Amino acid sequence: AEHVLVVSADLPFLAGPTVGRLLSALAAGDADGVLLTDADGRDQPLVAAYRASALRRELTALARDRADRGAPAGGAHLTGLPLRRLTGALRLTRLPDAVASFDCDTWDDIATARARIREHGHVLDEWISAAKAELGIDLDVDTKVLLDLARDAAHGVARPAAPLTTFLVGYAAGRAQGGPEAVAETARKAAALALRWAEESADAGPDPERGKPDVAPDATPDTRPDA
Repeated sequence: AEHVLVVSADLPFLAGPTVGRLLSALAAGDADGVLLTDADGRDQPLVAAYRASALRRELTALARDRADRGAPAGGAHLTGLPLRRLTGALRLTRLPDAVASFDCDTWDDIATARARIREHGHVLDEWISAAKAELGIDLDVDTKVLLDLARDAAHGVARPAAPLTTFLVGYAAGRAQGGPEAVAETARKAAALALRWAEESADAGPDPERGKPDVAPDATPDTRPDA
């Protein structure tokens, strides 16, 4: 590939638009690489886009220098070298971004990141990621589909039906050994059932023997992080 994108695994606020900025800036200029700088103005070479030819050139130069110093032959002798030995000779363009460059190296960093996530209303994404890690599952979760299903179950049946229905959907998809598509399909079926249930209850009129919504038909469950 002509370009190499490098992103470390501890960047909770890195998103697609930032990656696009890195790649666009690299393509538009003649620098060897484009990297982010953090809130203190420090280079973040692990959040960067580089020209592959420049990296190969500098890796070759490093290997030659190490060989001249008597290091063993082969790529292994480059392992453990400071990254600045590679990037220091490159012509770099810098993009300041205090948020996207924020990395989590300590527990205090993680606490700061979680506080920011809650502050900016992304607590659901953080919670889902934490829950998947704790439960040992790797599945893309369509949050909107499940929240819409919970809303339909709460409005059309009863409020406690919301968590119970989403559990049953997940259980059914798991039994079918399905992935995100199976979750979406079972959620669609459950939502259609909830709507039919609500219509039948409305047609039948008040009946103490039937379930009925315990919220107004036009109500929407409050899903704000601070609710």
